[in-house]
Amino acid sequence: MTPAHPAMLAVPDPSSVIQLPWKPEVAWVAGNPVMDDADVAQAPRNVLRRLIDEAADEGLHVKTGVEAEYFLLTPEGDKISDPYDTAAKPCYDQQAVMRRYDVIAEICDYMLELGWGPYQNDHEDANGQFEMNFEFDDVLRTADKHSFFKFMTKSIAEKHGLRATFMPKPIEGLTGNGCHAHISVWDAPGDAARINVFATDKGTGQTGELGLSEQGAHFLGGIMKHASALAAITNPTVNSYKRINAPRTMSGATWAPNTVTWTGNNRTHMVRVPGPGRFELRLPDGAANPYLLQAVIIAAGLDGIRNKRNPGRRWDIDMYAEGHKVRGAPKLPLNLLDAIREYDKNRALKSAMGDEFSAAYIKMKMQEWNSFVSHFSQWERENTLDI
Repeated sequence: MTPAHPAMLAVPDPSSVIQLPWKPEVAWVAGNPVMDDADVAQAPRNVLRRLIDEAADEGLHVKTGVEAEYFLLTPEGDKISDPYDTAAKPCYDQQAVMRRYDVIAEICDYMLELGWGPYQNDHEDANGQFEMNFEFDDVLRTADKHSFFKFMTKSIAEKHGLRATFMPKPIEGLTGNGCHAHISVWDAPGDAARINVFATDKGTGQTGELGLSEQGAHFLGGIMKHASALAAITNPTVNSYKRINAPRTMSGATWAPNTVTWTGNNRTHMVRVPGPGRFELRLPDGAANPYLLQAVIIAAGLDGIRNKRNPGRRWDIDMYAEGHKVRGAPKLPLNLLDAIREYDKNRALKSAMGDEFSAAYIKMKMQEWNSFVSHFSQWERENTLDI
């Protein structure tokens, strides 16, 4: 959009209001952008709201949970804030958690106060990295919580003289920040939900024996079909592809996929089915827009259900050790440009997300890519100066 367009108004959504626990005279509220009395098609929250309504028209109500990993760095962002957090395998390091206990506890207490149902906090696989999980919810509420969680985490970190980052790969050689999404579909929204449409105890075949219903399998089929294109949304920055195409990290594993595969309770694949009635998409990273992340999940899933898409073969192998055995599965994009091109040629996904949104998104991301490739790096000088 340009200055020639009419003025835009963000209409507050009262159901989203969150009183800041650390500054109670201030409230955070999500707004839905409107122009000339119509929803702005390019606005991420509007894209999600429209897709929620589409799914509801078909009796489908998506619920998700997210695992938003982050690093605590120095205020300058140039190094890990804890100088003693140097273990080769730091995951679940109790000493490192206690050295940052004041920050973790304050954020968790606020989530308790807000009624989010936080249930787990830990030091993650990289030095300086943490993960804090709260209960799953309807997708719009999860997106609002996700957006607020990032704001809250950064605010509390700053209060303690630190800097929190959700950057996909902030430190070379260490595990990146994922934002895994756990997905299920129900018969009704909110507390009215009674039946998990994805769950079955009578299933057959590679999905059914894991407790995933036929509709669940088709929804997964949509995710698998459009994975390379939806990466442009779930992994939206140049830096994102330093995480999903990374070499083995110091800890021994990247915990990120690079191939479009699915499995049972196995965390080396793009999608895992850890138990009946849900699956985990491990592709997204910390840069994903909270609203677009949920929107593209619904868009791909609905396409899968409408077209009865098959998710393909289940691979019950360690992809990090035996991935070379997989034949025929697409590789994820190697960089942002590849992802944009995959999205641009995927007419079904572009249409589902909205043609106006998709055109604007592609234009914006191409500007970002062009800015990146026009930048001269130190690597170029070191490797080309004396060519």
